[in-house]
Amino acid sequence: MKRRHTLALAAGAAWPALPAAGADVPATPSGRKVLRILFPTAETGFDPPRVSDTYSRTVTAHIFEALYDFDHLARPVKLRPRTAAAMPEVSADFRTWTIRLRPGILFADDPAFNGRKRELTAQDYVYSIKRFADPATKSPAWSSLDDWKLLGLRELRQRALNDKTPFDYDTEIEGLRALDRYTLQLRLGGSKPRLAESLADNGLLGAVAREVVERYGDTIMEHPVGTGPFRLASWRRSSQMVLERNLNFRDERWSAEPVPGDTEGQAILQRMRGRRVPVVDRVEISVVEEAQPRWLSFLNGQVDMLALPQEFVPVAVPGGQLAPNLRKQGIRHQRVLLPVTQLSFFNMEHPLVGGLEPHKVALRRAVNLATDTERLVRLVFRGQAIPAQSIIAPNTSGYRADFKSENGEYSPARAKALLDLYGYVDKDGDGWREQPDGQPLVLECATQPDGLSRQIDELMKKDLDTIGLKVVFKPAKWPENLKAARAGKVMMWRVGTAASVTDGQEVLQRLYGPQAGLGNIARFRLKAFDEVFERLSPLPDGPEREALFEQAKRLSVAYAPYKVLLHQYADVLTQPWLEGYRRPLFWNHWWHLVDVEGVRAA
Repeated sequence: MKRRHTLALAAGAAWPALPAAGADVPATPSGRKVLRILFPTAETGFDPPRVSDTYSRTVTAHIFEALYDFDHLARPVKLRPRTAAAMPEVSADFRTWTIRLRPGILFADDPAFNGRKRELTAQDYVYSIKRFADPATKSPAWSSLDDWKLLGLRELRQRALNDKTPFDYDTEIEGLRALDRYTLQLRLGGSKPRLAESLADNGLLGAVAREVVERYGDTIMEHPVGTGPFRLASWRRSSQMVLERNLNFRDERWSAEPVPGDTEGQAILQRMRGRRVPVVDRVEISVVEEAQPRWLSFLNGQVDMLALPQEFVPVAVPGGQLAPNLRKQGIRHQRVLLPVTQLSFFNMEHPLVGGLEPHKVALRRAVNLATDTERLVRLVFRGQAIPAQSIIAPNTSGYRADFKSENGEYSPARAKALLDLYGYVDKDGDGWREQPDGQPLVLECATQPDGLSRQIDELMKKDLDTIGLKVVFKPAKWPENLKAARAGKVMMWRVGTAASVTDGQEVLQRLYGPQAGLGNIARFRLKAFDEVFERLSPLPDGPEREALFEQAKRLSVAYAPYKVLLHQYADVLTQPWLEGYRRPLFWNHWWHLVDVEGVRAA
């Protein structure tokens, strides 16, 4: 396949070349369709209950399958069955959920199956959900599953912890049962009206076969085997992942349900309807952390789509409109305000910045007040975001565009006054504030050695210099920072979070006490907040639930375990030969639904 290479030299800069098609990976037979994708951040692995980062979960979402899925074209979003035969049968109190599976769905072939075809059964979902509760799995998502209150699951986990024995997968519990080969039943200890959306997370809740987990043991992160459209063909850590068509994938045809007035969605449907899924044969994902190589790779036709780096927004979409030179090439542009949030957190167990004592709260609030988020959006994100007022993301319940709070306020004067009031003053005359007891005050922020992180670090340092707080940055690769953060070994760090469901309560788990050290990476514990969180779960959507969201947001802002920076737009560019693409609102689960042909070979 011939690629264009006309713009690389004009840029006047050297960059690491992407792996050529087939380099160090299985050869691609001529005529097969290959989708080429870039990740700006490295993956961590591919075992659903063990991963939490967006990029690993994007890969697992194409290998594994949950019971439900989001319609690719429907706006507003709409759930549809995936491995389930129909939508769930739900009791009036939302405590009993019965789900029937489609028979005949097969896992990808693997040595763990000893040469036999392996059919998906209800028992596979029972086993997969139990893995989150197994202490040996160390799942960062356990607290999310624990919040379902599946009857007997917490007790099964506690027995393994108390007795220091292996988790008992064979004991049947009331809350999680296979009624027959194709019928799964969930029974909950409380009402859960929105559970179906949680059952649509392919990257997290896709079915895993017990034989595979037991065969590969500690190396299971390297051996994902699911029922989804693709299988992992090769993997070079932090460099390249290659997915190939799962030859056991069923005969599934392209379908979607855009609303009648959705011109874009209807046009995509007309072009793609009826094609066999997956449409492409192979997906090659390269990890390229620096923005310029990603940009140039797209311009040279080496990749099929690009999440536009902030630096190149003024060049590619000046004033929010696609540049004429790109439009002439047939390149397309989509812009969507996503439920994606960038935030920084304080380790609430750290002796300097953690704790609920008034002077510790004052220090965190001062740092937050000194952060000029509008400048960050303007200079670094190039208008690809809006400043955040709370941790609740757009397109999810609990979000109000007119909500205002101190989280969105920029006031160095208020920050200085807070620090002065609580004794954080310059005692030795060196220009930097000390702690109230006179000990040195040096903030340490974990970061990454990439261009975007360096830009954000520079602005953060300027903001904190203004109020007399000294900060140093500790760079490491993203997976290393994640490991350290989960272990409670960083003082501060910036992370992103993407909603996977329309329920805003999901992101509030970042403040929920039982999730401390897991989804609650700040390790924030506050009884008042936990009580609000627990009251949110059983309520139907409505004014009472909205009022609780307001309480949760204001508690978060008041105690300041996070500085929620911004909510991001996605400016996505696609090549003229990429068909069927529409930027999802919830999770990047679309590789199997697009085609790459037409002018690509020209």
